[in-house]
Amino acid sequence: MNAFERLAPFIQDFIYQNKWEELHGNQVAACEVIFDSDDNLLLSSGTASGKTEAAFLPVLTELYEHPSASVGVMYISPLKALINDQFKRLDLLLENSNIPVTKWHGDASLTQKNRLMKNPEGVLQITPESLESLLTNKRGACMTMFSDLRFVIIDEVHSFMRDVRGLQLLCVLERLKNLTGVNPRRVGLSATLGDVSLAQNWLNAGTGRECAAPLFDEGKKRVRLHIERFVNYSDKRDFEERDGSKNKIGDSSGGDIGDREHYDYLFKQTLDKKTIIFANSREEIELVMAHLRETALKNKAPDVYRVHHGNVSALLRESTEDEMKSTDEKIVTGATVTLELGIDIGSLDQAVQIGAPMNVSSFAQRLGRCGRRGQVPQILFTFVESLKINSSDTLGPINWEFIRTIAIIELYLRERWIEPIPPLKHAYNLLYHQTMSCLKSSGEMSPAGLAQAVLSLSCFREISKEDYKKLLGYLIHIDQLERTEHGGLVIGRAGEKVVNSHKFLTVFLAPEYLLVKDENRTIGTVDKVYPVGTRFALAGLSWETVDVNVKSKVLFVKRVEGISAVDWDMDFEVDLHTILVRKVRSILKGEEEYPYLSQRCRERLNEIRYISRNSGILEHLATPLSDKKFAVFPWVGTRQLTTLHYALLQRKIKSRRLWSTTLYLEVIFEGTAQELEAVIREILGSDLDLYSLPLPDKVQLRGKYNEFVPAELLRKQFIEDYLDFEGLKEGMALLEEP
Repeated sequence: MNAFERLAPFIQDFIYQNKWEELHGNQVAACEVIFDSDDNLLLSSGTASGKTEAAFLPVLTELYEHPSASVGVMYISPLKALINDQFKRLDLLLENSNIPVTKWHGDASLTQKNRLMKNPEGVLQITPESLESLLTNKRGACMTMFSDLRFVIIDEVHSFMRDVRGLQLLCVLERLKNLTGVNPRRVGLSATLGDVSLAQNWLNAGTGRECAAPLFDEGKKRVRLHIERFVNYSDKRDFEERDGSKNKIGDSSGGDIGDREHYDYLFKQTLDKKTIIFANSREEIELVMAHLRETALKNKAPDVYRVHHGNVSALLRESTEDEMKSTDEKIVTGATVTLELGIDIGSLDQAVQIGAPMNVSSFAQRLGRCGRRGQVPQILFTFVESLKINSSDTLGPINWEFIRTIAIIELYLRERWIEPIPPLKHAYNLLYHQTMSCLKSSGEMSPAGLAQAVLSLSCFREISKEDYKKLLGYLIHIDQLERTEHGGLVIGRAGEKVVNSHKFLTVFLAPEYLLVKDENRTIGTVDKVYPVGTRFALAGLSWETVDVNVKSKVLFVKRVEGISAVDWDMDFEVDLHTILVRKVRSILKGEEEYPYLSQRCRERLNEIRYISRNSGILEHLATPLSDKKFAVFPWVGTRQLTTLHYALLQRKIKSRRLWSTTLYLEVIFEGTAQELEAVIREILGSDLDLYSLPLPDKVQLRGKYNEFVPAELLRKQFIEDYLDFEGLKEGMALLEEP
């Protein structure tokens, strides 16, 4: 019996009605794992490869043939929007199955939620925060709702693995298992995984099961790529033509000529093409889309420009998604990470990336947004550089983002490499959160009972009882916890304020946002007060503040014409992997020409190669920049470079990383380059004690609830989960190889 014949009748009918020609390879493989084993399942394949159906077809067949006495399948997503999108697809699939599907998040129907609690059945779609709320506040209901839970489907696994939110999800699932005594199988879905074994370990946590990760040949896909470059000149002398004619380029404001050329180019390239334009910050995408709208106005073209990021209201984002699904609308949407994930936006003509993607994984996600429905994926990269030709800085003319983009493209398309996601082993802020959540759910617990309940969770297996004792002692000291007269622990007065806040459920950092309203219509949020009369950008439009309600945290605005700027205090951070950094070096050392580069980009690559080779950075560990200033290029990733930075500081050698994605250290040293290199090699040969490094007093990995964790534990987390001396030694050993 083949896979199709094993599916439930209502699924076979659905496949016939939708004229599927055959099941995809991942769908057949998923059926074999679900039907013929008791393993967990990890499905990792490209966007639009049918992963969601691959998970649901056999799982729903099992539920149809062996009905559950409670909710049978729980689907967990990082985004409410993704739940809403999947709900429509599942509702259609389950139309003739008698299996209900219920979505459960902050915006979902309370009536539907109450109905499910009274009669738990079918499929539940939920976010980690809503599941945490259920387990913490409705413990008794959870015992009934999930008493016969068979499957947990986790979408966008790579997104969860990246941060503490994924650990929260694993903790909640394990606590649910401990409460109900039920151990459902897990199915993980992801389009971008570097090291599949790390994802298997993550998915298996606390289940005691093996995890199948079937491999299937997706074949080589054609991709259309192009990179274009524009230049702003920052020195008046640089506006002059280099042929000596003394004719000026542009007018008196000529410094922004590259920006203007860029916007005109984007306008022409996206005209009558359904497009997502990606940028790495909300400020940049707001500015780009405002300029495109202005350009369209000048050219009497229709306004098809939208903005989609986390600070745009859910209503406006959903409206944009619906417009993009329409085959008739050629919408151009500016986005950040919010459209990287698998929300169905129909077929795209192309994607555009402004500047470098954050990493290979991000590029893979963004490329996957186009090329659906049998189209060839098409992605355009654009760079705007501000150059000062007369600069005396040796390395200043090197555009590292540009070279990094070529490295990212080559690693993904030629080598099919994606960054592995290292596990977080010392998430003390989550340890605080789960401690408070357990106490809120259970009431008074003995210290030993609390330690057993929390430290037994697989996410905390690297955390010692001594560290937990330090945390509990500190929480008692700051009134987050209280000892009872019987020696038990309860939530303290200060802790009550934290756990009773609606913000307690989330474990990711989010600034205090103010609501932006145009009369009664919500536009989105900003993280600072723009006083009355101030103009700012949001959702691709310009607004002027007309009133501020500080108490309610609301800005009332009116729509105005023109282009305005906006800024947010927090945006995206990224660590570069050693393999990516070494690829940058190989591109600089090589002679290869890349067919996707424009003529201007090819010339720029040759310039950068010339500068790199003549500066000595490709051959020497330490390169003089001035009398006492050196550039140290170990060609390792961000974490390893940071480790070397602190090791040099320990030896009283001044060192600094110039920006977050820098590939080198700027070092002040009294000796020669050879003497500096000798010091670094001595460090590599030493038995370096990371705990002895001169870290700043308040050094820590950013995290919500850090304020409730002792400083010594935050320091330990930074050392154990971020610094990497072994990786530094391995990376530099590879550098020495011929």
